[in-house]
Amino acid sequence: MIKLLASDLDGTIIDNNNQVTKDDLNVIEKLNNTTVNFAICTGKTYSMTKDICDKLNPTYGIFGNGTQIVNLKTGEEIKRNVISNEKAIECLKIVSKSDLHIHIYTENKIIAQQQLKYMAYRNYMLYKDQVQFEVVESLENYIKEKKPNILKLVISGEKDLKNLKEKIEKEEDLTAIQIRKYNEYKDKIINQEYEYLDIVPRHVTKYDALKQLSQYLNIQNDEVMAVGDNINDIEMIKYAGVGVAIGGSYEEVKGVASYVTQNTVRNGGFAEAVYKFIKL
Repeated sequence: MIKLLASDLDGTIIDNNNQVTKDDLNVIEKLNNTTVNFAICTGKTYSMTKDICDKLNPTYGIFGNGTQIVNLKTGEEIKRNVISNEKAIECLKIVSKSDLHIHIYTENKIIAQQQLKYMAYRNYMLYKDQVQFEVVESLENYIKEKKPNILKLVISGEKDLKNLKEKIEKEEDLTAIQIRKYNEYKDKIINQEYEYLDIVPRHVTKYDALKQLSQYLNIQNDEVMAVGDNINDIEMIKYAGVGVAIGGSYEEVKGVASYVTQNTVRNGGFAEAVYKFIKL
């Protein structure tokens, strides 16, 4: 019996046009009238997702790839993890001589160095009415002066970031999730191909957060269902008793899932998964 359903947002419930299908909305309404705990599990920060949270009405939210766990019914923050200002500055120094783009996320702002590009620009196009955006000449100086609470740091560009990922994880003891947006995974919001590193504190991932939430609710992993489509969903899908990849997911995600939906995000893949595994 499924007691906790955790779902990614982009590419799983929200399509490339930032829309949710009627089938998914209907099944979520039914789901919210059961005893199943519904949790969204996203790389976005809480401030970026408040509108969609209001629309979907989940009980829990895992934000920033695990940097925050929030009870959305009570407002209680169950967990928060931040990158220290010192580690963030060291990351900036590692990439200072490259042409890579850097931006950071705080609770209510996205701050980019010199210009909005790649993921920062994508988020601006989608969330400029919900989140404050700021462009600064030097992120290092900004961090030294403002001392922000950094939920995550993103490095993006049009080159292979594997070596940079390994260097950051080894030297700075952080978690860096590498995601490529090429070919069929091209970013259609800004019509561009690139890849990026989502950098968060060590041992902070969707998997770690889902495990913590399960323990908080006293729910075993075989009572958990996880649904996703992207690289940062792999470990939580493997953790869950029922792990589902939405049709059109990255091949690596499909490879670890116990079920792959026939439908994509555009035609109710999430609803298909819920109806298959949960009695409504």
